[in-house]
Amino acid sequence: MTDSPEPPSFRLAYVPGVTPAKWVRIWHERLPDIPLELLQVSAAEASEVLRDGGADAGLVRLPVDRTVFSAIPLYSETSVVVVPKDHVVTAAEEVTLEDLADEVVLHPLDDVIGWDQPPGEPAFERPATTADAIELVAANIGVLVVPQSLARLHHRRDLTYRPVTDAPQSDIALSWREDATTDMVEDFIGIVRGRTVNSSRGRTQPEPERKQRPEKSGGRKPAAGAGKGAARGSSGAARGFRGGSGNAKGAGARRGKPKRRG
Repeated sequence: MTDSPEPPSFRLAYVPGVTPAKWVRIWHERLPDIPLELLQVSAAEASEVLRDGGADAGLVRLPVDRTVFSAIPLYSETSVVVVPKDHVVTAAEEVTLEDLADEVVLHPLDDVIGWDQPPGEPAFERPATTADAIELVAANIGVLVVPQSLARLHHRRDLTYRPVTDAPQSDIALSWREDATTDMVEDFIGIVRGRTVNSSRGRTQPEPERKQRPEKSGGRKPAAGAGKGAARGSSGAARGFRGGSGNAKGAGARRGKPKRRG
């Protein structure tokens, strides 16, 4: 007795701060027979996981290597500064990078904003992770600029955040290896793009078979109506030659009657 093959599954990687719940729910509604496996990876690991086939697609932060991966941008995140609740920054609804010029701005090694040059004063050393940087903010060592979703992910009661209006934003995209665009990837693309179940886009659906219509005769055979008309015409002509039409009589007279012999 041979083991039955395992059913196919779709593996979706996602980076911290991204919430795939809505799309996962729609997947389960539309494709209940295909399990969807979630795999959380760091922003730095995402490309390697997709490249090695550890996931079929991923919700990642741009940029990605476009010579290897396809990507559909989904949305951009506002950047915020995380500060203690009693920090002077909290007096404003939003701030600018210039407002942070005199602050120690922490720059973790797993930073996802991709600064050309972070604002403010650099810290003595870079924290290893965003979580470590959050701990330093709570200890009043400095402040931290991150995408808003990461500020929410690392929420603490003693910390808050404010939008930084002119800070770079972080772009979220659905990405997958270009040479591995499977039907399931196409299905997930349709879901994140908001396509309906019956949409003609996304996964290519087989066209329904069309009934073959009889080929037109091209004039070689008369149509059914034409045949009846022709038959009626022949019948009328026959009646005419039997004397049913004046024209037919005239035609008969012109042909002449046999003369009587005298």
